[in-house]
Amino acid sequence: MPTQPPTATSASHQDSLIEYPTLFPIKVMGTKVEGLVQAITHIAMQFDPVFDASTIELRESKGGKYQGITITVMATSRAQLDELYRTLSTHPMVKVVL
Repeated sequence: MPTQPPTATSASHQDSLIEYPTLFPIKVMGTKVEGLVQAITHIAMQFDPVFDASTIELRESKGGKYQGITITVMATSRAQLDELYRTLSTHPMVKVVL
């Protein structure tokens, strides 16, 4: 009896280098403006109900124009991370998400 080829879902699960759930750092960069950190925190909490805002790391650019923010979320799936990246990337205050 021939074996079935893996489905896209099972193939992507097998190819994942991440074992869920796991703490996952995400770097967000934007122009240093009032409310940037609060906006990123709000988004993180939408995707990770146990997000701990005290773990946020901030870095300012040399010229002081940009703010780097590292958030660490509890990643539970690839779909969750994909949607979190999409949401962060489309926020008007955000320039780059890594």
